Amino acid sequence: MDLKGLQDSVLQISDIYAREHGIDRDKAASGDWALLKVQEELGELVAEHLRTTGRARGAADHAKLGDEAADVLGMLLIYCRAADIDIEQAMQRKWLHWLEPR
Repeated sequence: MDLKGLQDSVLQISDIYAREHGIDRDKAASGDWALLKVQEELGELVAEHLRTTGRARGAADHAKLGDEAADVLGMLLIYCRAADIDIEQAMQRKWLHWLEPR
């Protein structure tokens, strides 16, 4: 799975979801819908992490922890497209360059 291909698929699914649920992603002031959704999904990941580590009420569910991590990644990919961020280039510049011979 390549990152750009994943990003394209996530965006298609987001379009379908928005259409089916009547979500106007452009309505938010300053076009910050995607970033706010990243924050929302991160909160859900933290809540599931707390359940998984026994620091919150409810049954731990490792599969749900993975689902919430996938939601964070999906929304981050949507945000990157909305903010005109080439995430592959950014990862190369910020992280992957450390693997190159010096």
